[in-house]
Amino acid sequence: DGHLVVNGKKIRVTAERDPANLKWDEVGVDVVAEATGIFLTDETARKHITAGAKKVVLTGPSKDNTPMFVRGANFDAYAGQDIVSNASCTTNCLAPLAKVINDNFGIVEGLMTTVHATTATQKTVDGPSHKDWRGGRGAAQNIIPSSTGAAKAVGKVLPELNGKLTGMAFRVPTPNVSVVDLTVRLEKAASYEEIKKAIKPFSERKTAGRAGEGSGEVRVGGNADAERGKRRLGGRECKNKAGGR
Repeated sequence: DGHLVVNGKKIRVTAERDPANLKWDEVGVDVVAEATGIFLTDETARKHITAGAKKVVLTGPSKDNTPMFVRGANFDAYAGQDIVSNASCTTNCLAPLAKVINDNFGIVEGLMTTVHATTATQKTVDGPSHKDWRGGRGAAQNIIPSSTGAAKAVGKVLPELNGKLTGMAFRVPTPNVSVVDLTVRLEKAASYEEIKKAIKPFSERKTAGRAGEGSGEVRVGGNADAERGKRRLGGRECKNKAGGR
C-alpha cells in the first residue's frame, strides 16, 4: 500500500521524478534532505517547498547561489533560509581546518588533496566514462586521479579564502573513509607546535564531536568496531570526522 513497516512504524515510500508531486504536507514533513544529487539549485529544490515541506537541505554543493553552510566554518551565518546546502563531505573536512589556520596565521595559497573512497558514479569494472578514460577504470582495482569542487566550495563557505585554494582527488578502492591533506603557504610564520596549539582549542570549542587533534591511537575503516579498528598512523591522528588530521 505504498508503505514500508519497520518495528510497527509505517514509513511512506514514493517513486516520483518530480519533487513537486511528493505531497510532503500529507505526512507532516518539515525538513527534506535532498540527496539525489540532481536538484541542486534553488529553482529545482524549491519544488519540495511547493509539495509542502518547510525547509530543504541539499547534501551536495549548490550549483547556483544557494548558500552553503558548514559547521565549524560559517554555520553562525545561517539566518533561517528555507533552502541551504551542507556542501560536500570533502568541504566539511576541509573548511573548518582552513578556517582555523587562516584565522590564526593567514593563508596566502593552498593545495588540498583528498584521498576519497569510491562513489556511486564509478564503475565496478573498466568501462566507458562520461568525463574521461580515467573515470571509467574499475573502482576496486585502481587509484584514479579525479577533480574535486571542494576547494572552490570553500571559497563560497569562507569568502576570505575565495581563489586561494585549489585541489585534486584520488579515488581509492575503499568502500568508506576518506582523508584530506592540506598544504598551505602562510602569511605569518608558524611552527608545527604553534599550529597544533591553535587547532586543539578550536576542535574542542567550535567543532566538538566532529573534529579532533591528537597523536594517539586511531580508528580506521569507519565501519569497524572501536577495538578492532585501532591503529597508529605515523604519529598523527586521522579521524573519520571533519578536520580530522
